[in-house]
Amino acid sequence: MANILNNLNWATLIDMAISLVAALACIIFHELSHGYIAYRLGDKTAKEMGRLTLNPLKHIDPIGLLAFVLLKFGWAKPVQVDPRNFKNPKRGMAITALAGPASNFVLAVLMMFILGFVLPFLKPDSIILELLFRVASFSIVLGIFNLVPLPPLDGSKILFAAASDELWMKLMRYERYGFIVLLVLVMLPATSNLLGKATNAVFYWLFEHVTLFSAHLVGFY
Repeated sequence: MANILNNLNWATLIDMAISLVAALACIIFHELSHGYIAYRLGDKTAKEMGRLTLNPLKHIDPIGLLAFVLLKFGWAKPVQVDPRNFKNPKRGMAITALAGPASNFVLAVLMMFILGFVLPFLKPDSIILELLFRVASFSIVLGIFNLVPLPPLDGSKILFAAASDELWMKLMRYERYGFIVLLVLVMLPATSNLLGKATNAVFYWLFEHVTLFSAHLVGFY
C-alpha cells in the first residue's frame, strides 16, 4: 500500500481534481440557466424533473464530465424543454438556448474579475489561482462550442428561430440525428485546434480588459 501511494503522481491528481471542480461549476451554471429561463418563460419541465438545483448529480453526463477532466472539453446532461409551453415556441426556445452560453460567458467574466483582485496575494502555483483560470477557460470553451449552429447544440436552436414555422418543426424533429455529425466533428483535430484558438482569443481579451482592470482597482497594475 505504501508503495502504491509513493508511486502516485500527486500533481496529476490535484490537476484532475481542479478540472473536476471547474467542470462541475461550468456545467451546473450552464444547465441551471437553461432550466431557469425556460421556467420563467412558462415551461415547468426542468423544474418538474428536478433540474433547477445546484446538485451536480442532476446535471452531469458521466462521459461528458470525464472528457472535461481528461481532455479539458466535455458536455452535460441536456435540460429537457417543451416549446409547447411557451407563448411563442420559436422565440422561447431561442432565448432558453441562448441562456446557456450567455451564462458561461458571464461566469468567465466573473472569474477573470475576481482573479484581478486576488492576483497580488497568491503565488503563481496557487491552487486557487489555477481554479479561477480553469473555471474561466472551461466556461469560455463551453460557451463558444454551444454557439456552433449544429444540432443539438444551443446555436442551432438560436438559428432555427429564424426559420418558418413549418421548417422549424421539421428541424426540431430531426435534431437528435445531429449528434452523430457533431460526434464526428469533435473528433477532427481541426475542430479542437479552432476551438482552442477561439478560446485563447477570448481568454486573453478578458485578461487584458477585465483582470487587469480589477487588478488596477487594488493598486496592483
